[in-house]
Amino acid sequence: MSKLLAVEICAGAGGQALGLERAGFGHKLAVELDPNAAATLRHNRKDWHVAEGDVASRDVWHPEEYHGIDLLAGGVPCPPFTIAGKQLGATDERDLFAWAVSQVKTVEPKALLLENVRGLSANRFAAYRQHVLDELQRCGYVASWRLLQASDFGVPQLRPRFVLVALKREYAEYFTWPEPLEGDKPTVGGTLAGMMGSGGWEGADAWAEGALAIAPTIVGGSKKHGGADLGPTRAKTAWKKLGVDAMGVADAPPEAGWVVPEGKPGPKLTCEMVARIQGWEEGEWEFTGGKTTRYRQIGNAFPPPVAEAVGRSIYQALKKEGKRVELVETTEVIHDPVYKLLRGAERPVGMSQIITKLQKGGVELSEPEVERHLAHLERDFVIERAKRSGGTYAYTLGEFKAFVGQEGHERHELFAVNKARIS
Repeated sequence: MSKLLAVEICAGAGGQALGLERAGFGHKLAVELDPNAAATLRHNRKDWHVAEGDVASRDVWHPEEYHGIDLLAGGVPCPPFTIAGKQLGATDERDLFAWAVSQVKTVEPKALLLENVRGLSANRFAAYRQHVLDELQRCGYVASWRLLQASDFGVPQLRPRFVLVALKREYAEYFTWPEPLEGDKPTVGGTLAGMMGSGGWEGADAWAEGALAIAPTIVGGSKKHGGADLGPTRAKTAWKKLGVDAMGVADAPPEAGWVVPEGKPGPKLTCEMVARIQGWEEGEWEFTGGKTTRYRQIGNAFPPPVAEAVGRSIYQALKKEGKRVELVETTEVIHDPVYKLLRGAERPVGMSQIITKLQKGGVELSEPEVERHLAHLERDFVIERAKRSGGTYAYTLGEFKAFVGQEGHERHELFAVNKARIS
């Protein structure tokens, strides 16, 4: 295949980058904040241009220099949306999703690919998603979201990722989301049997027979937490059922004569084994740095096989080789009807008006349900309230709180304070 070119932001240690390379994309630029992950990128692909630092800083790169690139891709930080966190969304200094989407106005790529955690698909972020789709539509792109399961694409792990793909209209009709692979899904035991026995441990085959299931989601964690282990309590319980000690990561596979310590479910995994669980082939990618930082690089990655599957669909669309589908312009996906109503309103709208207008559009929401939508909206947008006679309020949708490149945005100060802990 003749390669198309990509710019990748928040590239991490290269999970998405490797998948896109497999799909036929060459990398014009990869931008990454973490020095260890940037070192891993340079180590594995010496011909890539890797820019290290804050992706939103013009000291690191100039988006306009990549105008018209085939693909703008990235795996922007997930903490603003993760269910395990506070879900601060647009008010989290780590949120770069909206900023990344805003770059289409400058870069005007043929396609955009952004991935994040499942939490972004929750009702809490319905208006956020709606805003993203509306912005892309105004820029001339056809965009859609899809929740993809890593286990559907040959990865022996429960790792849902919420993916956004947007293409310019001339290519969008050739894009279809990748279909899950047919056949049995790979298991932890089947994937790691050889690696687990590579140190001479006689019990490797028996261990593998007891680990014929899919792994829980690998959690890379952040610099705010301690050393490497395989996740929170629920994940550790799942690993225990697979005969894996999740209370840390081993330096090497078990040696000949090794015996499972009393009270432990089995051996620990090495970083190399965790990489296999993430979808890297054995020996194809080397992670630099100490054990903890290597584990974090691996655990925070987008599995290469999933990136490859989506990348191939985008590649075929940009080559106009994909199966052609009819774009139904009159059908709009509505993630948040209250957001859509307020965004299109020319004047403040009261509660009774909101409910009535929604009903006319075929959406039945009670007053408490509308209040819940407004509460979610207010976390990511400015909501102006005008008091009316009788004590009721009329609502106006104000500006989006997210950072999209504003010089005076509070993100800059918060980012500077917390930079050492951001991963």
